[in-house]
Amino acid sequence: MQTQYDTRAITIAQARQEASTVFLAKVFNWMAIGLGLTGAVAYLTANTGLANSIVGTPLFFILIIAELGMVFYLSARIEKMQASTATGLFVAYSVLNGLTLSVIFLAYTSSSIAGTFLITAGMFGAMAVYGLVTKRDLSGMGSFMFMGLIGIIIASIVNIFLQSSSLYWAISVIGVLVFVGLTAYDVQKIKHMGEQGIMEQGEVAIRKGSIIGALALYLDFINLFLMLLRFFGGSRD
Repeated sequence: MQTQYDTRAITIAQARQEASTVFLAKVFNWMAIGLGLTGAVAYLTANTGLANSIVGTPLFFILIIAELGMVFYLSARIEKMQASTATGLFVAYSVLNGLTLSVIFLAYTSSSIAGTFLITAGMFGAMAVYGLVTKRDLSGMGSFMFMGLIGIIIASIVNIFLQSSSLYWAISVIGVLVFVGLTAYDVQKIKHMGEQGIMEQGEVAIRKGSIIGALALYLDFINLFLMLLRFFGGSRD
């Protein structure tokens, strides 16, 4: 016979699950908005000729630095800034990233970009589902993948000077593995945020939490896409 304590525990568990589902939906909605903005801006920038005024000029590097600054600032100051400010920074970052990513429409065919996007969506979706349903704690894997990310950044900087094709492909392979792993880890972390009561902290906390979660998944998706594009992208040359 089920006790009152058991019934209460089940009710609490159900409430947490529902809260987590609602929070995840908000995160994925903002991620989709960010990806949509980036894709639209990148496509329009490339097809209006504006990309030729950005790529290979000091403006391109200024935009890259501005993007990095936004990511670090948003991640470090999210708790202290207004929800509207966090939202604005995320939208601005998505737009700026679209400007810099317009270069892929100059380097690769549209069909290969579309095909790679679908492959990325499939891999991302599979790992997101894994992060949601697995009972395994992925925090250890997340730390390992973050170390791999640091290694990729260092190796990429070194290869700017070495120009090694072997290192380039090694970075690409490892990069795919790293961002696949980070996707599962980030989704599980966001799921736990919803379960641990962020929905009870008010609309401001929910909005800021959904923005920072969307940023993490957005970066996972974009970087996985760029790594896969090295393998599946068809050159315009």
